[in-house]
Amino acid sequence: MEDAQLILMLVRRCQAGDAAAWEDIVQRFHRRIFNLCYRFTGTSDDAEDLTQEVFIKMYKTLDSYDPAKGAFLTWVSTMTRNLLVDHFRRTKLERLSDSMDATPEGEDDAPRMADRIADKGRDPYSQAESQEVGVAVHAALQKLSPDLREAVILRDLQDLDYREIAIVLKVPEGTVKSRINRGRAELGRVLQRTYRQVNLA
Repeated sequence: MEDAQLILMLVRRCQAGDAAAWEDIVQRFHRRIFNLCYRFTGTSDDAEDLTQEVFIKMYKTLDSYDPAKGAFLTWVSTMTRNLLVDHFRRTKLERLSDSMDATPEGEDDAPRMADRIADKGRDPYSQAESQEVGVAVHAALQKLSPDLREAVILRDLQDLDYREIAIVLKVPEGTVKSRINRGRAELGRVLQRTYRQVNLA
């Protein structure tokens, strides 16, 4: 998690017109925002476009950020989530299995879930196996409903706590916990079906 005091200092410098501070903010949050967009949309092209939209909106509305109302990360996550919802409604995206094969063009752009938990000391075969698991998890995420998907992504991939997720999604914490539990259960079922099909093939 980012150092809240440092982020607040950068925000204040940026609000005062410091271009270098804005560049620092972009550097610090680009990967996190891109990952969130990529995990939700499933394609790196859409994720990159939406990431740019988030930063444009962030830059235009930075003066409205009030640290008394919550952490900067929560504010950014809320903004990103709102743009993702708008994107989903605008395009009426129906996620199909074909789109699930999409992977980021650069490994550094969107680390898969397996990369986050991988033991760096493992042999190449085990690491390759973990990458396959990560691809399968990403594919399974695309099969969840948007409500369940975003809850799981914010908790398990973005590391937000229940209170922060409740603020971002604008729902009670109980609803957040319910969506996460249902999302994880559904994710498990999808993965089970996937591996069953692979083993039968």
